[in-house]
Amino acid sequence: MTSRKDLANAIRALSMDGVQQANSGHPGAPMGMADIAEVLWRNHLNHNPQNPEWADRDRFILSNGHGSMLIYSLLHLSGYALPIEELKNFRQLHSKTPGHPEYGYAPGIETTTGPLGQGITNAVGMALAEKSLAAQFNREGHDIVDHFTYTFLGDGCLMEGISHEAASLAGVLGLGKLVAFWDDNGISIDGHVEGWFADDTPKRFEAYGWHVIPGVDGHDSDAIEAAIQAAKADPRPTLICTKTVIGFGSPNKAGTHDCHGAPLGADEIVATKVQLGWAHGPFEIPSDIYAQWDAKEAGAAKEAAWNEKFAAYATAYPELAAEFKRRTAGDLPSDWEAKANAIIADLQANPANIASRKASQNALEAFGQMLPEFMGGSADLAPSNLTMWSGSKALTADDASGNYIHYGVREFAMTAIINGIALHGGFIPYGATFLMFMEYARNAMRMAALMKIQNIQVYTHDSIGLGEDGPTHQPVEQMASLRMTPNMSTWRPCDQVESAVAWKLAIERKDAPSALIFSRQNLAQQERNAEQVSNIAKGAYILKDCAGKPELILIATGSEVELAVEAAAQLIAEGKQVRVVSMPSTDAFDKQDAAYRESVLPSDVTARIAIEAGIADYWFKYVGLDGRIIGMTTFGESAPAGELFKMFGFTVENVLETAKELIA
Repeated sequence: MTSRKDLANAIRALSMDGVQQANSGHPGAPMGMADIAEVLWRNHLNHNPQNPEWADRDRFILSNGHGSMLIYSLLHLSGYALPIEELKNFRQLHSKTPGHPEYGYAPGIETTTGPLGQGITNAVGMALAEKSLAAQFNREGHDIVDHFTYTFLGDGCLMEGISHEAASLAGVLGLGKLVAFWDDNGISIDGHVEGWFADDTPKRFEAYGWHVIPGVDGHDSDAIEAAIQAAKADPRPTLICTKTVIGFGSPNKAGTHDCHGAPLGADEIVATKVQLGWAHGPFEIPSDIYAQWDAKEAGAAKEAAWNEKFAAYATAYPELAAEFKRRTAGDLPSDWEAKANAIIADLQANPANIASRKASQNALEAFGQMLPEFMGGSADLAPSNLTMWSGSKALTADDASGNYIHYGVREFAMTAIINGIALHGGFIPYGATFLMFMEYARNAMRMAALMKIQNIQVYTHDSIGLGEDGPTHQPVEQMASLRMTPNMSTWRPCDQVESAVAWKLAIERKDAPSALIFSRQNLAQQERNAEQVSNIAKGAYILKDCAGKPELILIATGSEVELAVEAAAQLIAEGKQVRVVSMPSTDAFDKQDAAYRESVLPSDVTARIAIEAGIADYWFKYVGLDGRIIGMTTFGESAPAGELFKMFGFTVENVLETAKELIA
């Protein structure tokens, strides 16, 4: 029987060889954590390499994603569809083994990691989803949701502020099936961390309410095994503090930052393999080691056993079983489309002049009754964001069957946790904060866009219309930033009908995050016919038109649509040919075919004015250099909203003056 050290050394060898061949990468962490990975993956991780999507698999997240050769080696050795050629192609164009683990490239990668701290936070989201799904579906004698979430993290993850946010909430919610392994190697890129990271990490996590196992030798398989057993037996989330040597086995670079983010070098690899007793060439793994690592047969047996459990569950609870399958498949209810469209039509037939944040809450109320998979939340602003509806029930440590998470003032963690919930499956997750404070969470939304996953964020208090709270709370450049993020769907509705359409499309869009931007102030509902209601989904449409060919087009979003409509009415009364285009979603409009875009914004009508209480420069894309923009070029001020709109030119008078100058 091959020794455990040899099994771990297979990881070290592949990691060294992959980084060396790429002449780029991080060999130190994989070499240091190889012994921990061997014990976890071979003794505890329930997974099936032949079906990486098995619903009740354990989740494994490499939060210190720079050590990506560790997980690529594990997936290859365990029998996933990741051949040795892909490891040889590490960090190369079109490979399945990019420089940091990226979701959707290689089977078995549960999330994209790299920006430190977000992996552990995704893991909190996955563990939260497991706990809630279990509470909603498990019945006595039928535990069909019963899996762990394991994550590796390093000093860098712990230094990032998001880890504090996420770990604090995980402790409050009692996520007992979350097990984190701290790679306590004392090294970061700059060198030994004691000069800039001297926290008492065990005490920190104890203060969060975690189960902490300190002082585990990360190279002692028996000690690692005992720690994992203790972690799985405790009802609290667990931090296993594993003391490791970065670059373990390297005679000249182990324990130093020299092996953190650079290849060891050909000579050092030879010396390392000699020291480890690894007498094999580059990317060469003996057949007996492959045989002991191979998890395909064991994984298939574990999934088969779960399938038997689920069959018994389906016999006892057929409706619940069908609902579980629907939700984990990500399918919407069969009557969703018809009912949602009926709700939108009813809103158009029954006008209401309300703030779009209230319209958002009304949409939640209507759609939530059809969607038990809704998992909502807000970063301590539910009374302002209006993200709770009559069916909202708080999720707590003692009762995880709820569908609403009070995230506290943790915008970044909230957004990354929602990424984890979405990746886990079984839920349509949404969160909320003021639009200004999306700045705290920007990178997590970028990661959702990068991974092409659903993450719905409600961003309220969308402009200088926030008023007296002043420029610290008044967003200016945020909408442009969101719109420029690839694969992000951004909506700024002008009334309750556009708000409901935005929500419907965000619920349906599974391959991208959605930013839904709502007002604090009341907005007048616009008149529309059925075709116009249908065209809202296209991102921009003709809201008001003139009798002949337009000589001027006014483009507006959100609260400024009402302003555009009023100005157009006066210009038409004066004999001008004016069209008003409501553009709640620029990205949705940009995806329409050329014929539709031309029908809304004819290329031969160059007299255009864009009106939005956001950064002005973004709108040159739609008005051209010959057009005009009534927008923001500075930060706001602290004053009542009406005074601010007048000060910054968001008035009918200014639109009329600008229009007449442009037409002239």
